[in-house]
Amino acid sequence: MSHTLAKRSFWWLTLLMIAVLLATTVSAQAATPAAQALDKGKWAPATYQAVNALIEKNGNQNPAYNAAKKPYAVFDWDNTSIMHDTEEALFVYQINHLAYKMTPEQFGKVIRTNVPEGPFSDSYKNVDGKQVTLDAIASDLVADYTYLYQNYKGFKGTKTLEEVKATEQFADFKTKLFFLYEAINDTHSNSVGYPWVLYLFTNMTIDEVHQLAETSNDVSLGMAIEKVTWTSPKALAGKAGVVTASHTTGLRLTSEVANLMNTLRANGIDVYVVSASLEDVVRVFATLPKYGYNLPTENIIGMRLKTENGLITNVYQPNYPITVGHGKTEVIQSVLAKKYGYGPILIAGDSNGDFEMMTELDSVQLSLVVNRVKGGKIGQQAAKAAEQLGKANPTVVLQGRDENTGMWIPSETTIKLGEKEPKLISK
Repeated sequence: MSHTLAKRSFWWLTLLMIAVLLATTVSAQAATPAAQALDKGKWAPATYQAVNALIEKNGNQNPAYNAAKKPYAVFDWDNTSIMHDTEEALFVYQINHLAYKMTPEQFGKVIRTNVPEGPFSDSYKNVDGKQVTLDAIASDLVADYTYLYQNYKGFKGTKTLEEVKATEQFADFKTKLFFLYEAINDTHSNSVGYPWVLYLFTNMTIDEVHQLAETSNDVSLGMAIEKVTWTSPKALAGKAGVVTASHTTGLRLTSEVANLMNTLRANGIDVYVVSASLEDVVRVFATLPKYGYNLPTENIIGMRLKTENGLITNVYQPNYPITVGHGKTEVIQSVLAKKYGYGPILIAGDSNGDFEMMTELDSVQLSLVVNRVKGGKIGQQAAKAAEQLGKANPTVVLQGRDENTGMWIPSETTIKLGEKEPKLISK
Protein backbone atom coordinates (compact mmCIF):
# COMPACT_ATOMS: atom_id res chain seq x y z
CA MET A 1 0.00 0.00 0.00
CA SER A 2 1.40 3.39 -0.97
CA HIS A 3 1.89 6.21 1.57
CA THR A 4 -0.88 8.27 -0.12
CA LEU A 5 -3.37 5.37 -0.04
CA ALA A 6 -2.61 4.69 3.62
CA LYS A 7 -3.11 8.33 4.48
CA ARG A 8 -6.41 8.40 2.57
CA SER A 9 -7.60 5.25 4.39
CA PHE A 10 -6.73 6.81 7.75
CA TRP A 11 -8.88 9.87 7.04
CA TRP A 12 -11.81 7.74 5.85
CA LEU A 13 -11.58 5.70 9.04
CA THR A 14 -11.47 8.87 11.14
CA LEU A 15 -14.55 10.29 9.39
CA LEU A 16 -16.37 6.98 9.89
CA MET A 17 -15.62 7.02 13.63
CA ILE A 18 -16.86 10.63 13.93
CA ALA A 19 -20.07 9.69 12.12
CA VAL A 20 -20.63 6.77 14.49
CA LEU A 21 -20.05 8.98 17.52
CA LEU A 22 -22.48 11.60 16.19
CA ALA A 23 -25.13 8.96 15.51
CA THR A 24 -24.67 7.53 19.00
CA THR A 25 -25.02 10.99 20.57
CA VAL A 26 -28.17 11.77 18.57
CA SER A 27 -29.62 8.38 19.51
CA ALA A 28 -28.89 8.97 23.20
CA GLN A 29 -30.47 12.40 23.05
CA ALA A 30 -33.56 10.94 21.38
CA ALA A 31 -33.83 8.32 24.13
CA THR A 32 -33.96 11.02 26.81
CA PRO A 33 -36.89 13.37 26.15
CA ALA A 34 -36.25 17.07 26.42
CA ALA A 35 -37.43 18.62 29.65
CA GLN A 36 -40.85 20.29 29.64
CA ALA A 37 -40.69 23.37 31.81
CA LEU A 38 -43.57 24.48 34.02
CA ASP A 39 -45.23 27.64 32.74
CA LYS A 40 -44.96 30.55 35.17
CA GLY A 41 -48.61 31.45 34.61
CA LYS A 42 -49.99 33.11 37.72
CA TRP A 43 -48.03 31.07 40.21
CA ALA A 44 -46.86 32.73 43.42
CA PRO A 45 -43.09 33.02 42.66
CA ALA A 46 -41.89 31.13 45.75
CA THR A 47 -44.48 28.38 45.23
CA TYR A 48 -43.49 28.11 41.57
CA GLN A 49 -39.84 27.77 42.61
CA ALA A 50 -40.63 25.03 45.14
CA VAL A 51 -42.72 23.02 42.65
CA ASN A 52 -40.00 23.38 40.00
CA ALA A 53 -37.38 22.17 42.47
CA LEU A 54 -39.55 19.12 43.19
CA ILE A 55 -39.77 18.31 39.47
CA GLU A 56 -36.00 18.76 38.98
CA LYS A 57 -35.25 16.53 41.96
CA ASN A 58 -37.64 13.71 41.05
CA GLY A 59 -38.15 13.99 37.29
CA ASN A 60 -36.54 12.17 34.38
CA GLN A 61 -33.98 14.91 33.75
CA ASN A 62 -32.25 13.97 36.99
CA PRO A 63 -29.50 11.35 36.31
CA ALA A 64 -30.72 9.42 39.36
CA TYR A 65 -34.22 8.99 37.88
CA ASN A 66 -35.37 5.38 37.71
CA ALA A 67 -38.15 4.74 35.18
CA ALA A 68 -38.87 1.41 36.89
CA LYS A 69 -39.65 3.29 40.12
CA LYS A 70 -41.63 6.28 38.90
CA PRO A 71 -42.60 8.94 41.40
CA TYR A 72 -46.21 10.14 41.49
CA ALA A 73 -48.31 13.08 42.67
CA VAL A 74 -51.87 13.21 44.04
CA PHE A 75 -54.30 16.08 43.52
CA ASP A 76 -57.63 16.82 45.11
CA TRP A 77 -60.15 17.90 42.47
CA ASP A 78 -62.80 20.35 43.68
CA ASN A 79 -61.46 23.82 44.52
CA THR A 80 -57.92 22.55 43.88
CA SER A 81 -57.76 21.44 40.27
CA ILE A 82 -60.73 23.60 39.33
CA MET A 83 -62.49 26.58 40.90
CA HIS A 84 -65.51 25.45 42.94
CA ASP A 85 -67.11 22.03 43.29
CA THR A 86 -68.11 19.95 40.27
CA GLU A 87 -70.30 17.63 42.37
CA GLU A 88 -72.16 20.52 43.99
CA ALA A 89 -72.60 22.21 40.61
CA LEU A 90 -74.09 18.97 39.31
CA PHE A 91 -76.37 18.76 42.36
CA VAL A 92 -77.75 22.22 41.52
CA TYR A 93 -78.01 21.31 37.83
CA GLN A 94 -80.03 18.22 38.73
CA ILE A 95 -82.38 20.36 40.80
CA ASN A 96 -82.84 22.99 38.10
CA HIS A 97 -83.48 20.38 35.41
CA LEU A 98 -85.31 17.81 37.56
CA ALA A 99 -82.74 15.29 36.35
CA TYR A 100 -83.85 12.30 38.44
CA LYS A 101 -84.96 8.75 37.67
CA MET A 102 -86.91 7.95 40.84
CA THR A 103 -90.56 7.58 41.70
CA PRO A 104 -91.80 9.71 44.64
CA GLU A 105 -91.64 6.65 46.88
CA GLN A 106 -88.04 5.94 45.86
CA PHE A 107 -87.11 9.60 46.25
CA GLY A 108 -88.47 9.63 49.78
CA LYS A 109 -86.33 6.64 50.75
CA VAL A 110 -83.19 7.96 49.02
CA ILE A 111 -83.15 11.35 50.77
CA ARG A 112 -83.36 9.59 54.14
CA THR A 113 -80.55 7.13 53.37
CA ASN A 114 -78.33 6.72 56.46
CA VAL A 115 -79.38 10.12 57.85
CA PRO A 116 -80.08 9.99 61.61
CA GLU A 117 -83.56 10.99 62.73
CA GLY A 118 -84.16 14.14 64.73
CA PRO A 119 -83.22 17.82 64.43
CA PHE A 120 -80.22 19.21 62.62
CA SER A 121 -77.62 21.46 64.28
CA ASP A 122 -78.57 24.88 65.65
CA SER A 123 -77.29 26.56 62.48
CA TYR A 124 -80.14 24.95 60.53
CA LYS A 125 -83.34 26.50 61.76
CA ASN A 126 -86.25 27.88 59.76
CA VAL A 127 -86.92 31.62 59.45
CA ASP A 128 -89.04 31.47 62.62
CA GLY A 129 -86.04 30.20 64.57
CA LYS A 130 -87.37 26.68 65.03
CA GLN A 131 -85.17 23.63 64.55
CA VAL A 132 -85.74 21.59 61.41
CA THR A 133 -85.93 17.80 61.66
CA LEU A 134 -85.20 15.20 59.02
CA ASP A 135 -88.78 13.91 59.08
CA ALA A 136 -90.29 17.37 58.65
CA ILE A 137 -88.20 18.47 55.68
CA ALA A 138 -88.24 15.04 54.03
CA SER A 139 -92.06 14.99 54.22
CA ASP A 140 -92.24 18.43 52.58
CA LEU A 141 -89.81 17.36 49.86
CA VAL A 142 -91.73 14.20 49.03
CA ALA A 143 -94.92 16.26 48.68
CA ASP A 144 -93.14 18.68 46.33
CA TYR A 145 -91.53 15.89 44.32
CA THR A 146 -94.86 14.07 43.98
CA TYR A 147 -96.44 17.21 42.48
CA LEU A 148 -93.49 17.68 40.08
CA TYR A 149 -93.51 13.99 39.18
CA GLN A 150 -97.20 14.09 38.28
CA ASN A 151 -96.96 17.33 36.30
CA TYR A 152 -93.55 17.54 34.58
CA LYS A 153 -93.46 15.91 31.15
CA GLY A 154 -89.99 14.57 31.93
CA PHE A 155 -91.75 12.34 34.45
CA LYS A 156 -95.45 11.48 34.16
CA GLY A 157 -97.04 14.86 33.41
CA THR A 158 -97.51 17.23 30.48
CA LYS A 159 -96.00 20.54 31.63
CA THR A 160 -92.70 21.84 30.28
CA LEU A 161 -89.71 22.36 32.55
CA GLU A 162 -90.23 26.12 32.36
CA GLU A 163 -93.87 25.72 33.43
CA VAL A 164 -93.14 23.54 36.46
CA LYS A 165 -90.19 25.73 37.49
CA ALA A 166 -92.62 28.63 37.74
CA THR A 167 -94.63 26.82 40.45
CA GLU A 168 -94.37 27.27 44.19
CA GLN A 169 -93.83 23.53 44.52
CA PHE A 170 -90.60 23.82 42.55
CA ALA A 171 -89.45 26.84 44.59
CA ASP A 172 -90.10 24.85 47.77
CA PHE A 173 -88.41 21.75 46.37
CA LYS A 174 -85.17 23.41 45.29
CA THR A 175 -84.77 25.41 48.49
CA LYS A 176 -85.51 22.60 50.90
CA LEU A 177 -83.39 20.05 49.03
CA PHE A 178 -80.35 22.34 49.12
CA PHE A 179 -81.08 23.18 52.77
CA LEU A 180 -81.21 19.44 53.53
CA TYR A 181 -77.89 18.86 51.72
CA GLU A 182 -76.09 21.48 53.80
CA ALA A 183 -77.81 20.50 57.05
CA ILE A 184 -76.77 16.86 56.68
CA ASN A 185 -73.14 17.73 55.87
CA ASP A 186 -72.76 20.21 58.73
CA THR A 187 -74.62 18.13 61.33
CA HIS A 188 -73.38 14.62 60.69
CA SER A 189 -70.13 12.82 59.91
CA ASN A 190 -68.43 12.62 56.52
CA SER A 191 -69.60 9.03 56.21
CA VAL A 192 -73.19 10.32 56.17
CA GLY A 193 -72.90 13.65 54.39
CA TYR A 194 -70.48 13.01 51.54
CA PRO A 195 -72.20 9.97 50.00
CA TRP A 196 -75.70 11.44 50.50
CA VAL A 197 -75.69 13.78 47.50
CA LEU A 198 -74.50 10.92 45.27
CA TYR A 199 -77.56 8.83 46.07
CA LEU A 200 -79.63 11.20 43.91
CA PHE A 201 -78.13 9.35 40.90
CA THR A 202 -80.16 6.28 41.91
CA ASN A 203 -81.51 4.29 38.91
CA MET A 204 -79.16 6.00 36.44
CA THR A 205 -76.51 4.24 34.35
CA ILE A 206 -72.87 5.33 34.49
CA ASP A 207 -73.18 6.66 30.93
CA GLU A 208 -76.17 8.78 31.96
CA VAL A 209 -74.16 10.24 34.84
CA HIS A 210 -71.25 10.97 32.49
CA GLN A 211 -73.52 12.84 30.09
CA LEU A 212 -75.20 14.72 32.92
CA ALA A 213 -71.83 15.71 34.40
CA GLU A 214 -70.45 16.94 31.07
CA THR A 215 -73.54 19.05 30.40
CA SER A 216 -73.46 20.46 33.93
CA ASN A 217 -69.75 21.29 33.61
CA ASP A 218 -70.27 23.15 30.35
CA VAL A 219 -73.23 25.11 31.69
CA SER A 220 -71.43 26.01 34.93
CA LEU A 221 -68.25 27.08 33.12
CA GLY A 222 -70.37 29.69 31.33
CA MET A 223 -72.10 31.00 34.46
CA ALA A 224 -71.15 34.06 36.46
CA ILE A 225 -69.50 33.52 39.84
CA GLU A 226 -72.04 34.85 42.29
CA LYS A 227 -73.84 33.96 45.48
CA VAL A 228 -77.47 32.94 45.01
CA THR A 229 -80.01 32.68 47.83
CA TRP A 230 -83.25 30.72 47.61
CA THR A 231 -86.22 31.10 49.98
CA SER A 232 -89.06 28.61 50.18
CA PRO A 233 -92.60 30.03 49.74
CA LYS A 234 -94.75 30.80 52.79
CA ALA A 235 -97.73 29.16 51.11
CA LEU A 236 -95.91 25.80 51.35
CA ALA A 237 -94.39 26.19 54.79
CA GLY A 238 -95.36 22.58 55.49
CA LYS A 239 -93.82 20.76 58.45
CA ALA A 240 -90.34 22.30 58.17
CA GLY A 241 -91.47 25.91 57.82
CA VAL A 242 -89.92 28.54 55.58
CA VAL A 243 -86.19 28.05 55.04
CA THR A 244 -83.44 29.72 53.04
CA ALA A 245 -80.41 28.22 51.29
CA SER A 246 -77.45 29.85 49.55
CA HIS A 247 -74.86 28.61 47.08
CA THR A 248 -72.24 30.03 44.74
CA THR A 249 -72.64 29.52 41.00
CA GLY A 250 -70.02 29.01 38.31
CA LEU A 251 -67.09 26.68 37.71
CA ARG A 252 -63.69 27.68 36.30
CA LEU A 253 -60.83 25.70 34.80
CA THR A 254 -57.43 26.24 36.42
CA SER A 255 -54.90 26.34 33.61
CA GLU A 256 -51.92 26.36 35.99
CA VAL A 257 -52.99 23.02 37.48
CA ALA A 258 -53.65 21.52 34.05
CA ASN A 259 -50.18 22.67 32.96
CA LEU A 260 -48.63 21.30 36.15
CA MET A 261 -50.26 17.91 35.64
CA ASN A 262 -49.05 17.74 32.03
CA THR A 263 -45.55 18.94 33.02
CA LEU A 264 -45.24 16.35 35.77
CA ARG A 265 -46.20 13.58 33.38
CA ALA A 266 -43.80 14.87 30.70
CA ASN A 267 -41.06 14.69 33.33
CA GLY A 268 -41.82 11.07 34.21
CA ILE A 269 -43.95 11.74 37.29
CA ASP A 270 -47.37 10.06 37.30
CA VAL A 271 -50.44 12.07 38.29
CA TYR A 272 -53.55 10.93 40.14
CA VAL A 273 -56.70 12.58 41.43
CA VAL A 274 -58.21 11.50 44.74
CA SER A 275 -61.56 13.22 45.22
CA ALA A 276 -64.52 13.26 47.60
CA SER A 277 -66.81 13.56 44.57
CA LEU A 278 -68.17 10.58 42.65
CA GLU A 279 -65.34 8.98 40.69
CA ASP A 280 -67.41 8.87 37.50
CA VAL A 281 -68.29 12.57 37.75
CA VAL A 282 -64.66 13.71 38.19
CA ARG A 283 -63.50 11.45 35.35
CA VAL A 284 -65.51 13.53 32.88
CA PHE A 285 -63.69 16.72 33.86
CA ALA A 286 -60.23 15.24 34.35
CA THR A 287 -60.01 13.10 31.20
CA LEU A 288 -61.93 14.77 28.36
CA PRO A 289 -59.43 16.62 26.11
CA LYS A 290 -61.59 19.74 25.84
CA TYR A 291 -60.96 20.58 29.51
CA GLY A 292 -57.16 20.34 29.19
CA TYR A 293 -56.18 18.11 32.13
CA ASN A 294 -55.72 15.00 29.95
CA LEU A 295 -55.42 12.42 32.69
CA PRO A 296 -55.87 8.68 32.07
CA THR A 297 -59.27 7.35 33.13
CA GLU A 298 -57.74 4.84 35.53
CA ASN A 299 -55.87 7.63 37.38
CA ILE A 300 -59.10 9.11 38.80
CA ILE A 301 -60.05 7.85 42.24
CA GLY A 302 -63.15 9.01 44.08
CA MET A 303 -66.35 7.97 45.79
CA ARG A 304 -68.00 4.82 44.49
CA LEU A 305 -71.58 3.61 44.60
CA LYS A 306 -72.81 0.06 44.23
CA THR A 307 -74.56 -0.79 40.95
CA GLU A 308 -77.12 -3.50 40.30
CA ASN A 309 -78.06 -4.62 36.78
CA GLY A 310 -76.15 -1.65 35.39
CA LEU A 311 -78.02 0.91 37.52
CA ILE A 312 -76.66 3.02 40.36
CA THR A 313 -78.09 2.35 43.82
CA ASN A 314 -78.22 4.37 47.03
CA VAL A 315 -75.64 2.05 48.58
CA TYR A 316 -71.99 3.04 49.01
CA GLN A 317 -69.46 0.57 47.61
CA PRO A 318 -68.85 -1.99 50.39
CA ASN A 319 -65.33 -2.29 51.81
CA TYR A 320 -64.13 0.85 50.02
CA PRO A 321 -62.99 4.02 51.84
CA ILE A 322 -65.10 7.15 51.83
CA THR A 323 -62.55 9.33 50.11
CA VAL A 324 -62.43 12.33 52.43
CA GLY A 325 -60.14 13.00 55.39
CA HIS A 326 -58.34 9.85 56.52
CA GLY A 327 -60.26 7.97 53.82
CA LYS A 328 -58.05 9.69 51.23
CA THR A 329 -54.98 8.37 53.02
CA GLU A 330 -56.55 4.91 53.13
CA VAL A 331 -57.27 4.82 49.41
CA ILE A 332 -53.77 6.08 48.56
CA GLN A 333 -52.29 3.32 50.72
CA SER A 334 -54.62 0.56 49.55
CA VAL A 335 -54.61 1.42 45.83
CA LEU A 336 -51.57 3.53 44.90
CA ALA A 337 -48.95 2.58 47.47
CA LYS A 338 -49.93 -1.05 46.92
CA LYS A 339 -49.35 -0.59 43.17
CA TYR A 340 -46.07 1.32 43.42
CA GLY A 341 -44.66 0.05 46.69
CA TYR A 342 -44.34 3.61 48.03
CA GLY A 343 -46.33 6.81 48.51
CA PRO A 344 -46.65 10.08 46.55
CA ILE A 345 -44.10 12.91 46.52
CA LEU A 346 -46.62 15.73 46.09
CA ILE A 347 -50.09 16.35 47.50
CA ALA A 348 -52.25 19.25 46.34
CA GLY A 349 -55.45 20.22 48.17
CA ASP A 350 -57.55 23.03 49.59
CA SER A 351 -59.71 21.83 52.47
CA ASN A 352 -59.94 20.00 55.78
CA GLY A 353 -60.71 16.86 53.80
CA ASP A 354 -57.19 16.97 52.31
CA PHE A 355 -55.29 17.48 55.58
CA GLU A 356 -54.73 13.82 56.38
CA MET A 357 -53.25 12.86 53.04
CA MET A 358 -50.91 15.86 53.33
CA THR A 359 -49.71 14.89 56.81
CA GLU A 360 -50.07 11.10 57.22
CA LEU A 361 -47.81 9.93 54.37
CA ASP A 362 -44.07 10.00 55.04
CA SER A 363 -43.24 9.99 51.32
CA VAL A 364 -44.71 13.47 50.72
CA GLN A 365 -41.95 15.96 49.96
CA LEU A 366 -44.21 18.95 49.26
CA SER A 367 -47.81 19.89 50.05
CA LEU A 368 -49.43 22.51 47.82
CA VAL A 369 -52.35 24.30 49.49
CA VAL A 370 -54.69 26.26 47.25
CA ASN A 371 -55.42 29.07 49.67
CA ARG A 372 -59.09 29.53 50.53
CA VAL A 373 -58.25 31.43 53.75
CA LYS A 374 -59.93 28.72 55.79
CA GLY A 375 -59.58 27.76 59.43
CA GLY A 376 -59.61 24.24 60.82
CA LYS A 377 -57.02 21.63 59.92
CA ILE A 378 -56.28 23.09 56.49
CA GLY A 379 -55.79 26.41 58.25
CA GLN A 380 -52.98 24.76 60.20
CA GLN A 381 -51.31 23.79 56.93
CA ALA A 382 -51.77 27.31 55.57
CA ALA A 383 -50.21 28.78 58.72
CA LYS A 384 -47.28 26.36 58.40
CA ALA A 385 -46.78 27.45 54.79
CA ALA A 386 -46.91 31.11 55.86
CA GLU A 387 -44.19 30.44 58.45
CA GLN A 388 -41.98 28.88 55.77
CA LEU A 389 -42.32 31.78 53.32
CA GLY A 390 -38.89 32.97 52.25
CA LYS A 391 -37.14 29.90 53.66
CA ALA A 392 -35.22 27.32 51.62
CA ASN A 393 -36.75 23.90 50.95
CA PRO A 394 -40.31 24.47 52.21
CA THR A 395 -42.47 21.43 52.89
CA VAL A 396 -45.80 23.29 52.53
CA VAL A 397 -46.54 26.07 50.05
CA LEU A 398 -49.54 28.31 49.39
CA GLN A 399 -51.12 29.44 46.13
CA GLY A 400 -53.61 32.30 46.07
CA ARG A 401 -56.51 33.13 43.79
CA ASP A 402 -59.17 35.76 43.19
CA GLU A 403 -62.50 34.14 44.04
CA ASN A 404 -64.33 36.92 42.19
CA THR A 405 -62.87 35.78 38.87
CA GLY A 406 -61.95 32.18 39.66
CA MET A 407 -58.40 32.80 38.46
CA TRP A 408 -55.12 32.33 40.29
CA ILE A 409 -53.08 35.39 41.22
CA PRO A 410 -49.26 35.49 41.50
CA SER A 411 -49.32 35.53 45.30
CA GLU A 412 -49.82 33.29 48.31
CA THR A 413 -52.75 35.51 49.33
CA THR A 414 -56.36 35.08 48.23
CA ILE A 415 -59.11 37.61 47.51
CA LYS A 416 -62.37 36.23 48.89
CA LEU A 417 -65.62 36.41 46.93
CA GLY A 418 -67.21 39.83 47.35
CA GLU A 419 -64.03 41.35 48.78
CA LYS A 420 -61.13 43.35 47.34
CA GLU A 421 -58.32 42.98 49.86
CA PRO A 422 -56.12 39.87 49.68
CA LYS A 423 -55.65 37.73 52.81
CA LEU A 424 -52.92 35.24 53.69
CA ILE A 425 -54.38 33.13 56.50
CA SER A 426 -57.59 32.92 58.51
CA LYS A 427 -57.49 34.94 61.73
